[in-house]
Amino acid sequence: MKDKRPLGIFAAVGTGTFMAALDASVVNLIMPLIKEDFGVSLSMLEWIATSYLLVVSSLLLTFGRLGDLYGQKRIYLTGFVIFIVGSALCGFSAGIAALIAMRVIQALGAAMLFSAGPAIVTNAVSPANRGRGLSFVAMSVALGLSSGPVLGGLLATHAGWPSIFFINVPVGLAGALLTARFVPGFEGEREKARFDVAGSVLVFFALLLLMLPLSISGDYSLSPVLFTLLLAAGALLIVVFILFERRHPSPMLDVRLFKSRVFAGSNGAALLVYMASYIHSFLTPFYLQTLRGYTPSHAGLLYLPMPLASMLAAPVSGGLSDRADSRLISALGALVMAGGLLMLSSLEAGTSSAYIVTAQAVTGLGFGIFQTPNNSAIMGSVPASSRGTASGTLATMRNMGMALGIALAGALFSYHSDQGSMIYERAGQTGAQLETSVFIYALRLTYWAAVAVALGAMAASVIKGRMMTEREKE
Repeated sequence: MKDKRPLGIFAAVGTGTFMAALDASVVNLIMPLIKEDFGVSLSMLEWIATSYLLVVSSLLLTFGRLGDLYGQKRIYLTGFVIFIVGSALCGFSAGIAALIAMRVIQALGAAMLFSAGPAIVTNAVSPANRGRGLSFVAMSVALGLSSGPVLGGLLATHAGWPSIFFINVPVGLAGALLTARFVPGFEGEREKARFDVAGSVLVFFALLLLMLPLSISGDYSLSPVLFTLLLAAGALLIVVFILFERRHPSPMLDVRLFKSRVFAGSNGAALLVYMASYIHSFLTPFYLQTLRGYTPSHAGLLYLPMPLASMLAAPVSGGLSDRADSRLISALGALVMAGGLLMLSSLEAGTSSAYIVTAQAVTGLGFGIFQTPNNSAIMGSVPASSRGTASGTLATMRNMGMALGIALAGALFSYHSDQGSMIYERAGQTGAQLETSVFIYALRLTYWAAVAVALGAMAASVIKGRMMTEREKE
């Protein structure tokens, strides 16, 4: 059933995507309020975000495969129910331990929503309209990220931090009703294959071990030895998982999908773009609030141009990718994003707001141009029976890129700060002048790393191979 009820399907998927993105964008905003309310340490507080990220990232592939076997609609609807229940329980939490536990429940639902959404859209539209359809998903993410700080600030100020979680209940109910009404009930292939439980367990622990040290790399209680051991154990389990899946008659992840240059290259490009994006997301608030001394609300307004520009660019690039070579459009997007990041590397202590807004907009424009054609290439390069798996793989690349980007940004900024201190102390600088010079030095070099990562995404887009458009096939 294709192009029959696309607007209702887009609304259902858009609602779930918007809700999850909104929740992700506002939780960090309310951390100080939760800290004051519960009287807990910062290291304990960080587990509110870390537990959510670890569970979501580790289960995306599993729920993607379950969607292929039992139908994406069932996974998506179940995700709504679990996310709604988890959100309500988060709001009612009476202590930090309960809140962290409820965030784990919330993450289970979010993993289902993220893994099934793009597959539902791909199944619902014709290949000739795939890019335009997936642009709704990209716009929903951008809308959630851009409105989160504004809406979250108002709710937290006037109704307290639990309201941030309670708002998900009516939004989630609306999304569940839309899903039940408009999303077709694809049956999947459960009669032909059984779920690969062993593979699911292997990939869960592999991704958990990889994500854990990256997610808490800023916690100085994690020694370098333990950090390295966790990463090595995760990498080893990934190898074991791949070898196991190659021999399984009904694998959770068909590793043969990566023989496609389009699928492998597009996923690699997505990983790199999200890395660059989250290096930027890590650095920009520090510049705006720490160096410039802006309030969180003022900093949020200066950050808005990025998601807004991305939201405007996504439908245009999505429509173009249905008619032209998607790899060139996604490569152009990565290049424009690299240009915006290069502009941001020139920030100084007295840079004008107009320049900051322009650089943010250019970065967001590039991200928006890249995202939809690249996602469309991934979803279009696999058979219909593997679209849930492809959707889960894409979401895993996004979360891995996020964790890698934040970890890389923190490590590089810290290293260059130490180097800058030695350089400017030898030059005779002291006090506030020294602090400003060191901050700008570390900021510039870390942004240059983000530029290099974005250019890597451009290269991956160019060399991944070309997909024929539906018009060329006719």
